[in-house]
Amino acid sequence: MTKLKIGICGWGNVATGLYEQLVGGEEIYANWDICCIGARRDNPKCNPGSTKILRDIFKVAEEDIDVLVELIGGVETAKELITLALNSGKHVVTANKAVIFEHGEELINLAKKNNVKLLFESAVCAGTPSIKMLSNDLTANKISKVAGMLNGTTNFILSSMEEGASYEAVLKEAQEKGYAEPDPSLDVNGTDAAHKIGILAALAFNSGLPASNFHIEGIENIQSEDFTYANEFHLTVKHLAVAKLNDHGIELRSHPVMLSKDSSLAGLKGVRNGIQFDTDLLGEFHVAGSGAGRESTASGLISDLYALSNSGESNPMQYPDFSKKPNLVKFEDLIFKYYVYLEVKDEPGVLALISKIFAGQGIGFDKVIQKDQLDNGNVPVVIFTDPILEKDMQIALQGLKNHPEILNSKIIRIEDL
Repeated sequence: MTKLKIGICGWGNVATGLYEQLVGGEEIYANWDICCIGARRDNPKCNPGSTKILRDIFKVAEEDIDVLVELIGGVETAKELITLALNSGKHVVTANKAVIFEHGEELINLAKKNNVKLLFESAVCAGTPSIKMLSNDLTANKISKVAGMLNGTTNFILSSMEEGASYEAVLKEAQEKGYAEPDPSLDVNGTDAAHKIGILAALAFNSGLPASNFHIEGIENIQSEDFTYANEFHLTVKHLAVAKLNDHGIELRSHPVMLSKDSSLAGLKGVRNGIQFDTDLLGEFHVAGSGAGRESTASGLISDLYALSNSGESNPMQYPDFSKKPNLVKFEDLIFKYYVYLEVKDEPGVLALISKIFAGQGIGFDKVIQKDQLDNGNVPVVIFTDPILEKDMQIALQGLKNHPEILNSKIIRIEDL
């Protein structure tokens, strides 16, 4: 195994978790040396001992190191730091999914130009293997679909809501346990999962980084009653990110779905992440594991460092061929079944009005549920539709808004894995 001289940039939760693992004395780390740490401020939770501290993180790239581990987060400053390191002939390992999503194509090409490696296993699902497995181990397979629950915070929230907790209460709990940031918006609005599926799509289908605009939707509007109605039909609510090959290009999307409780992903609880790969040789292939936490992220970072130390002149992962970018299928041209939740005034003829609006777009009903009045006097109406184009559903939803008898509307797409 090649000796590695390592510089760490960042000194937050993930960086200190990596440091503590590396200085823990495991035999496979014995030939690795943490030469310096770029830290703008001290972290009272971790003592770096005699390790050299640089307050200017960009100075780390100038040190006598083999690999810079970028753990500062963010996008533009991280890109500048990674660029400096690659141009200085240093390998880079990062857990930063945002910078890989936004600038991955440019940075990968820069690594190739400088004959160094850029590795980012922990950018997707922390330590749960996905990046190098997709780029290396599944290369014999033609992959037709990658679908996953890629955000541990979101899955923790939805799993708890399924057990009866409110969105607000469980979000607060997630923040207290360190699963969610003080500002959890990137987790709950679907952006974090979108970054990750964009990276996986680049590896599976040679799509660009960043990927073209695609549909991103969060879980902020999911309520406890959605789980109640889903359960009546053996379904549950999850947040799913999907990259799928079809005859017209690739689908790319990140949004809540209803899944059959019998599906492999539906059973994952807490902060666990899971990915399903649909392949021609292996069939459906699943991986699952912790998608949040510093130990899990450290596992992915160390796997990249280990790959570097054993790679010699070879590349420990196969990069996408960005010259073969497929078309991105418009979201409005996709077909789904839908769960539709409406609150309506308790008046005669409202259900007939709803049926007329949906029939005008060719939307058939599979099931219709009308419950007793809510505390505010309104009546909930739940519809499970037949398969229909997304654009037709959106036209129907706009039509509902033109009628004062129909007060609120929400849809969740039903996914058949």
